[in-house]
Order: sequence, then C-alpha cells, then structure tokens
Amino acid sequence: MDDLTRRARAIRFLLTDSDGVLTDNGVYYSERGEEMKRFSIRDGMGVERLRRFAGVDVGIITGERSGAVQRRAEKLMITELHLGIRDKAAVLRDILERRGLTAEQVAFIGDDTNDVEIMGLVGLAGCPVDATPFAQAAAHYVCPSRGGYGAFRDFAELIIAAKQE
Repeated sequence: MDDLTRRARAIRFLLTDSDGVLTDNGVYYSERGEEMKRFSIRDGMGVERLRRFAGVDVGIITGERSGAVQRRAEKLMITELHLGIRDKAAVLRDILERRGLTAEQVAFIGDDTNDVEIMGLVGLAGCPVDATPFAQAAAHYVCPSRGGYGAFRDFAELIIAAKQE
C-alpha cells in the first residue's frame, strides 16, 4: 500500500478551508453590498458521500466571516463550522481534544499560505490544482480540479476509495 492510500485510510474527520477550496476564490457584491459566493454542487455531494461511504464527517475552518458559508454549512449539515479564524492550528487542537481524534485521523484541504501550518499538522493534506505554490508544497495530494470546481470532491473521493480497498 502506498503512503497516500495509508494516510487516506486512517482519516475519520475532514476539515476544509472555504474560499479557494469550496468556492472559486471570488466574491461577488450586489449594488446593495450583498456578498455572494459560488459553491459547487458536486462538492456538496462529496460531503454526503464521505459520511455515507467512508464514515467521515466534515468541518469548515475559514478566516472569513461569511453568511454565505454559514448557509452552505447548514444546508450540508456541517456543524463543525469555524468562521473568522486566524489560528487554524488552535482550532484543530480543540477539535482533536473534543472529538477524541489524533492528528493522523484528520485531513485538511486548503489553498493558501494561511493553510500551510494546519496542513503540516494533519495526517492527510490536500489542495486544489490552482492553490498557491506554498499550499501545493505542503500537500500530500494536489487535486486535479480547481477550487470551487470539484477540488473538495476529488479529495473526498480519494478518501472514500482508500477506505473501500
């Protein structure tokens, strides 16, 4: 068994950044100042498939405070939602303690410099193909899809496939 498969098999919880992973890294403003973000429906199905076929739950840790991300998390029944976070590693430590997990049992997918620290702490780190070079260097797996266009789903399917082997 290769190292990537071994890491993916151990995963019990998946954490994701939002902007640049679940979204295309863009933000849209209406003339009234309403913020809008684009999410991939396929990524949402990845959350459902992780739960159903791999027994892996999902959480979001993002530096942004966004009502759109909160609504998306509610739709996907993601209860481990952390908005406006600057120290993602501290949130990881809290999650490990509360959920009785080890770092090797957690995966994280991120796309930028503020994700690199947490990517180095988890058992499996991934990033979209259009992530920064910093995130790509920290990743165990670079997804073939771009952020907001199926990268989360790619990462989810990697974990599901490893657990079904």
